[in-house]
Amino acid sequence: MEKLTKPEMEARARLLALARARKVSLARLSELIGRNTTYLQQFVGRGSPRRLEERDRHTLARFFGVEEGVLGAPIGFSPPESPPRRAEWCDVPRLGLGASAGPGALAAEELPIGAFRFSARWLREQGLDPAQLSAIRVEGDSMEATLRDGDEILVDRAPRPLRDGIHVVRSGDALMVKRLDLARPGMVALVSDNPAYRTIELAPDEVQVIGRVVWKSGRL
Repeated sequence: MEKLTKPEMEARARLLALARARKVSLARLSELIGRNTTYLQQFVGRGSPRRLEERDRHTLARFFGVEEGVLGAPIGFSPPESPPRRAEWCDVPRLGLGASAGPGALAAEELPIGAFRFSARWLREQGLDPAQLSAIRVEGDSMEATLRDGDEILVDRAPRPLRDGIHVVRSGDALMVKRLDLARPGMVALVSDNPAYRTIELAPDEVQVIGRVVWKSGRL
């Protein structure tokens, strides 16, 4: 491959600087544009692809609030007409795996298979960072009637102090959605809303909290 030009190198340096300033990883940004998690790492570190596709560049520029020229748009580039900033949308990656609301499902490879579109303004009002969000499917009935089999849930992976509430957790290879109960010292209780399922009690080092469930969508 030909050596990168100075503008191409500068675009990569700016993307990396923007990511660091926003404290968001290249993996999360890759998910934001619907790519696999290593896509932007390869773009920055290996020069592949040589240039961002117009759609990807546009999404990243909107996320960071910068002109597309900062990320390598060609001289004279005129972006397509966009709606006003307050009407902007963010695509949250939909991962190809399910969180069990039953005995526990094995986690598949966490690669996007689509996206849900949310109002950027609404996400900001909720205190949510789009780069820290992902959507996954609920499998099983242990969280009924709060969550039903087939519901889609929005998971906030942003680092926050652990508290009670509904979370996606991993124990061993099993990915589950459960209500956390931290009342007992030195123990994490995974509680099902469906009384037919027993509470699971685990030591803190046996549970990895993936994120907090902040929204759900399901069939009527």
